Amino acid sequence: MALVTKAIKGTQDLLPCDSYKNRFVEQTMLDIAAKFGFKEIRTPVFEHTELFSRGVGDTTDVVQKEMYTFDDKGGRSITLRPEGTAGAMRAFLEHGLFNEPLPQKVSYLTSCYRYEKPQAGRLREFHQFGVECFGTAAPAADAELICLAHQIFNFLGIEGLTLELNSIGCPTCRKLYHKALRDYFEAHRAQLCPTCLDRLERNPMRILDCKNPECKEIAQNAPKVLDYICSDCAAHFDAVKRHLDAMNIPYVVNPTIVRGLDYYTRTVFEFVSTQIGAQGTVCGGGRYDGLAEELGGSATPSLGFALGIERLMLLIQAQNTPLPEEEKTDLFIVTMGDDANCRAAQLACSLRENGMTVQYDVLGRSVKAQMKYANKIKACNTVVIGDSELESGVVTVKDMEGDGSAQLPLADFEDAFERYLIQAELRKIADGEGMEGADLSQLLTKTE
Repeated sequence: MALVTKAIKGTQDLLPCDSYKNRFVEQTMLDIAAKFGFKEIRTPVFEHTELFSRGVGDTTDVVQKEMYTFDDKGGRSITLRPEGTAGAMRAFLEHGLFNEPLPQKVSYLTSCYRYEKPQAGRLREFHQFGVECFGTAAPAADAELICLAHQIFNFLGIEGLTLELNSIGCPTCRKLYHKALRDYFEAHRAQLCPTCLDRLERNPMRILDCKNPECKEIAQNAPKVLDYICSDCAAHFDAVKRHLDAMNIPYVVNPTIVRGLDYYTRTVFEFVSTQIGAQGTVCGGGRYDGLAEELGGSATPSLGFALGIERLMLLIQAQNTPLPEEEKTDLFIVTMGDDANCRAAQLACSLRENGMTVQYDVLGRSVKAQMKYANKIKACNTVVIGDSELESGVVTVKDMEGDGSAQLPLADFEDAFERYLIQAELRKIADGEGMEGADLSQLLTKTE
């Protein structure tokens, strides 16, 4: 039988065998961000197209080539978000968060959409973890943001990343740099691609980000932005580096980094890996002091970064980074007969309310088939309930990871099973293994 359709090119399914890994990584990032004062924000998956054309920049590849834009039934131009910053800034301005204590710090997990040629680490639907810090111009904020990303990678055990750092100056000093770039690229006009010919007049810095091989080769010898930044921007950049040095965060200055979006000013940075192919930038961000004004708000110096979930998971896989195992089923209840199945349903509800992971048969299988299924899902324990167990009021719990078993009263099964788990854990500790102390304390507290 042929499927009616398959997943659209450039998208992918995340199956249960992998989704728990992503969930752990995503929750880890949110938790670490919270320790820095970042609170979660959620914005719509689509916005008015003008938000991105003005915010991201109409000279960028994102706006010119990659956005999913359509007219809705009301004739409005709508775009699926290609990145998270513009929507977060729109929400900051629309809801008056600038009236709250500054800086306002937000974090998010979001899906984004760009029409690109799919390859490893670059999909048309992709996911990002991002943070935005609104309302501070201090270089200490730049370094703190980088420190947040650095701590995420350290906590997850990611190795071999290089932090690359640059300053692209402010609008004032960038005018001088743009003139130098125009003069340089004008001499190579005949070799530039049509898109870069348009950029030459509108925003020559975008030529530095062009993927065309000829344009990339020409750009290698272009003037470097650090030679043109003003004294204020240079002082800001020096202060960022001093803060990073104080936090023992290694970095290299890469004067070719400009990032792919027009809203960036001053500090830009990337965490880069050589282990996942061409799409080696795992995390990138920087300062965007003019974005609020560009979107109609008051001047609000701000900064942020986005971390690609798919690229991070590719890196975790490439490095065989250990992650916690998938949560196991604490108990599988094997049943024989309708009465036993009803009793199993009642027990399962009660145990789940107490934090246990419990399953029981919902297919009407034989005892043998149920035990086979319990083995396949790697249930830690099983208990069989049939007419004789209901009559005697006693059931036998079997440890599926060892040889232990115990008879427990059915009338007081929930409390008895929790005590059984504690005793089993204490035996493991006596043998030199078992759960962490904090987890054991939590389990002990539940039964006090």
